[in-house]
Amino acid sequence: MGRCTRMILDDVFEQKDEIAKAVSEELEKVMGAYGYSIEQTLIVDIDPDQTVHRAMNEINAAQQLRMAAVEKAEAEKILQVKKAEGEAEAKYLSGYGIARQRQAIAEGLRESVLAFSNNVPGTSAKDVMDLVTHQIRNGLMQGSAADTSS
Repeated sequence: MGRCTRMILDDVFEQKDEIAKAVSEELEKVMGAYGYSIEQTLIVDIDPDQTVHRAMNEINAAQQLRMAAVEKAEAEKILQVKKAEGEAEAKYLSGYGIARQRQAIAEGLRESVLAFSNNVPGTSAKDVMDLVTHQIRNGLMQGSAADTSS
């Protein structure tokens, strides 16, 4: 068995046809002198040494592990991005919901004040709003004082 030391083993597997052609041309030169014609040469099997075989398998396994690690990292990155996007959207929607609730409360309060001031003689909407604002401030201050005394 001859050894091919001019090519990388992976190239040998990939270029079997080119090698067969080169062998055919060399045999044609040698055997043509004796009247033989080489029609075709076939490379049926490439059988490297077992240590080379093991080394190639280890290289392939390492490459596959590296690719799997890259794919796993990419998947984890995508999950983190999607999670962050979801949290940001939930936070936005939560804030949007709070803003809408505040707006609805304010509109309801305004309508109530107008209805109250229209139905109670001698009361203006401004007087009612001042009273409501005063009550809200007192409630907030009482709640704040209760929190600090706990």
